Amino acid sequence: MVDLTQLMENEVFMAFASYAAIILLKMMFMSSATAFYRMTRKVFANPEDCTGFGKGEIAKKYLRTDDRVERIRRAHLNDIENIVPFLGIGILYTLSGPDVSTAVTHFRIFLGARIYHTIAYLTPLPQPNRALAFLVGYGVTLSMAYRLLKKILYL
Repeated sequence: MVDLTQLMENEVFMAFASYAAIILLKMMFMSSATAFYRMTRKVFANPEDCTGFGKGEIAKKYLRTDDRVERIRRAHLNDIENIVPFLGIGILYTLSGPDVSTAVTHFRIFLGARIYHTIAYLTPLPQPNRALAFLVGYGVTLSMAYRLLKKILYL
């Protein structure tokens, strides 16, 4: 059984928890931004979402796509595809007892890369900005996975 008091005293775990909370809040913001743009631009993906704006053919005109809504939605989807693996590997990496400064560097770089990725996606900045931000974040997750497996395999 995991002793929560011990975890709360673990500097690496507390750093991970802080950065994980920030990155999850950022991801939650993206879903709120998607909903906001859908409502303000009256752009809906499902017929039942349009019923508040009329019935039949009138409601169907709101069943469409919009470039801005789709851009935010794709950025959010990209967050999900990258943040979930970071959190899973990150928690295991954190529990493996890594060096504090190395672990915090991993967490900071990942957070910075994901924030920059979102800015590059939504602005939009020219490529390779977004691609480089993605690769940096992905590289951080791979680095933590490598360090974790290296430690586990050489116990």
